[in-house]
Amino acid sequence: MLRWLFLLSCCVCAGLAEAAVPVLVIHGGAGVMKSDLTPEKEKQVRADLEAALAAGHAVLKNGGSSLDAVTRAILVLEDSPRFNAGKGAVFTHDGRNELDAAIMDGATLRAGAVAGVHRVKNPVLLARAVMEKSPHVFMTGDGAEAFARTVGIELVDPKYFRTEERWQQLQDALKAEKNKQASALGRMLHYGTVGAVALDQAGRLAAATSTGGMTDKRWGRVGDSPVIGAGTYANAHCAVSATGWGEYYIRAVAAHDICARVEYAHKPIADAAKAVVMDVIPKLGGDGGVIALDADGNFATPFNTDGMYRGWVDKDGKVHVAILAE
Repeated sequence: MLRWLFLLSCCVCAGLAEAAVPVLVIHGGAGVMKSDLTPEKEKQVRADLEAALAAGHAVLKNGGSSLDAVTRAILVLEDSPRFNAGKGAVFTHDGRNELDAAIMDGATLRAGAVAGVHRVKNPVLLARAVMEKSPHVFMTGDGAEAFARTVGIELVDPKYFRTEERWQQLQDALKAEKNKQASALGRMLHYGTVGAVALDQAGRLAAATSTGGMTDKRWGRVGDSPVIGAGTYANAHCAVSATGWGEYYIRAVAAHDICARVEYAHKPIADAAKAVVMDVIPKLGGDGGVIALDADGNFATPFNTDGMYRGWVDKDGKVHVAILAE
């Protein structure tokens, strides 16, 4: 009897020793311009990023799943008007808000995504519902919102998403477009996004991304954020959330490419992410950044723009927030 108790205690200790140390990494979009970053805006953004990290990491500290952690972190960012997702979504050419989101469970390869929704307060919750409560992976527009009603996802009046800052960005873009000021227009089309990747105590990885797309976008354009493998991807080895010029991330299948380099070429996560963000994407003509995390808790946050709103809670539980290329 004593022998069996001893063996059982050894198994328990071994299990505890093998528990992964939780890690959470988030981003609030690339394309940050130093000239636009006032002290007050920087203070607010940092506070939002810290709040998102606190919400997500609290889940991980309590033994919760990586899926729950990335969901909680994204919810905080979607509810802030300072990021191009949820409340802070940019306007389309027609003066509407079209929201996209995706989530993926690395342990099972289950995924859910939505695009072109107008009334969903928190698109990341609808993306997760698609994954968990439907036989599908990707839903769009009116159909996605009809599904939202059946599963109790909160819908709001489209006016909820209107902020004066985003509305003015559209007016500036329309004016530049009318005057054919290509350089000014390119500067105004900020393609912000929010994203999170996490590793939980069970060693499971997850990724989630949410966005309002590009200012002045037309014809139901959808970027990379909700496209599994392009802007969002997770498997047992790697989790990635991207931000940047979506068309190029789709063409490069960027998020999956990073994870493939980790899994098949055995590249360190930092090298894999850097190769895609600093070489593959720019060669195609795009820019942006990613957050990428591996199953050992190593992570990278490369970007090729002036800055990228980002933050992380490392293996020691320390909170870090950064904006420019510090």
